[in-house]
Amino acid sequence: PQWWNLYRDDEIDLPATDIALEDQDPFSRRLLDGIEASYTPLSKAEIIRARRAYLANVSYFDSKVGQLVQTIEEMGQLDQTLIIVTADHGDMLGERGLWYKMNFFEHSARVPLIMAGPGVAQGSHPNACSLVDILPTLIDVAATHGAQRPSVGQPIDGRSLWPAAQGKGDTKSEAIGEYCAECAGAPVVMIRRDKFKYIHCDGDPAQLYDVVEDPAERVNLATDPAYGDVVAAFADEIAGRWDLKALKADVIATQRSRRALHAAMEAAKARGGGEHWDYQPPNDASQQYVRNHSDWTVQAHRFRFPKI
Repeated sequence: PQWWNLYRDDEIDLPATDIALEDQDPFSRRLLDGIEASYTPLSKAEIIRARRAYLANVSYFDSKVGQLVQTIEEMGQLDQTLIIVTADHGDMLGERGLWYKMNFFEHSARVPLIMAGPGVAQGSHPNACSLVDILPTLIDVAATHGAQRPSVGQPIDGRSLWPAAQGKGDTKSEAIGEYCAECAGAPVVMIRRDKFKYIHCDGDPAQLYDVVEDPAERVNLATDPAYGDVVAAFADEIAGRWDLKALKADVIATQRSRRALHAAMEAAKARGGGEHWDYQPPNDASQQYVRNHSDWTVQAHRFRFPKI
């Protein structure tokens, strides 16, 4: 109630849901069917309640960030701490008639990325980026503050956002997405570069949006002849970046494997036995380490390698 009561129903803005069912793109239609939104419409009161709860959740989260910052300040470490606030996905809250995530429209695919701390310039940056950029960013931050730059054991995706965070600019604006989960009959992939977002799913019409001029993604430019070269370039890049037929085959194969395992586990439980697939055997921590219950020289002889 503390967070719910920060808001009133009459303050809650309603989403734009005026896309007719027959005008939805095929993947959105599958999502609408999958979450039952295509035949179980929500009332205005239910939509307001869901959106109000979301705002209350954001305020609750914000208060926890504030508590962490306060604790760091009380420790005297605020000027030595880089704080990054982010998330793993957004949320459709009735926009386009959709709910949850499971798609690459802005409300679902975008996440917050807020950085504060020593060396971070105040302001915002327009470029697209991704969570995979955080690792190279943190490596850069550590190196900037005197740590030895580690050798990376294998190639990593992403780019460092530290120059942009310092106000020095960013030469790249890109985010790549893949989706192979609920309601998708085939892998769905997305490339966001500069102002364009291109969404591809085998068997579905292509989608191209100018998210700067059309942030609500209402106008699919993929069939506009003026953007033919842009569409062709994205299509070629997707064909070179992914083997979508092989990816779909892999997904279906792992589904079959999991279904077979699930059926076996369910059959075992029905007979009164069997454990869940991620069963964790109990461990007695009192016997796991060298404490005063055992002679440490005996343990050293037992575990030392190579043997002495």
